[in-house]
Amino acid sequence: MPLEIVTIPCLGDNYAYLVHDAATGATAVVDAPEAAPIAAALADRGWRLTDILVTHHHHDHVGGVEPLRSAHGARVVGAASDAHRLPPLDLAVAEGDTVTIGGETGHVLDVWGHTVGHIAYHFPASGAVFTADSLMALGCGRVFEGTAEMMWASLGKLAALPPETLVFSGHEYTATNGRFALTIEPDNPALLARVEDVAARRAAGQPTVPSRLSEELATNPFLRAGRPEVKEAVGMAGAADAAVFGEIRGRKDRF
Repeated sequence: MPLEIVTIPCLGDNYAYLVHDAATGATAVVDAPEAAPIAAALADRGWRLTDILVTHHHHDHVGGVEPLRSAHGARVVGAASDAHRLPPLDLAVAEGDTVTIGGETGHVLDVWGHTVGHIAYHFPASGAVFTADSLMALGCGRVFEGTAEMMWASLGKLAALPPETLVFSGHEYTATNGRFALTIEPDNPALLARVEDVAARRAAGQPTVPSRLSEELATNPFLRAGRPEVKEAVGMAGAADAAVFGEIRGRKDRF
């Protein structure tokens, strides 16, 4: 059976995700912005937290790690390359390593750019990837520590996953991301339809994540930086893909 995944709003606009294997009772949380809503979701379901999977060192992703570890004795997993900035790790991982939650294996991907040391977790049997602040719904994270070339390469890894993969990202930024995306491709019919859907979901108080990778490939300007029509739209026809990505990221930073 696929993993059961529960979306938990945290802080103002963060998400954490409970990942539960019904057969074994194993339960992980991907990122822990704050402990209280995660603890409440666990208690509501009668689940015991066995693992905490950390994507990167920013406080709005690790602020709840220690209280949850203390309460549940959970194993903390994170990037070996970033261990000096993370809560103490029980398992340090790198690209190519795997993490087992109950009966399912997750694969670790380096997705550096937003930070150096950011990782994602791909669970192919459940068709899910947890991307935090690398690939987001209709967007991507700011390039704080890496380079445009580094972030473009990371997005390329994620774009190569099966298109039906569900993308569980770290923030509720989709409405703003959609408004920006329309400045790049105002006539993209898939984007126009998605922006309407996002507005309806937010008006109903619903999250806009997860999204399908196929949706991102059709509408997310950061994944589409290599397409000729996008290069033309930003006045960079024939330019290198990573340079076009850098231009789009810079425009979003000033948006």
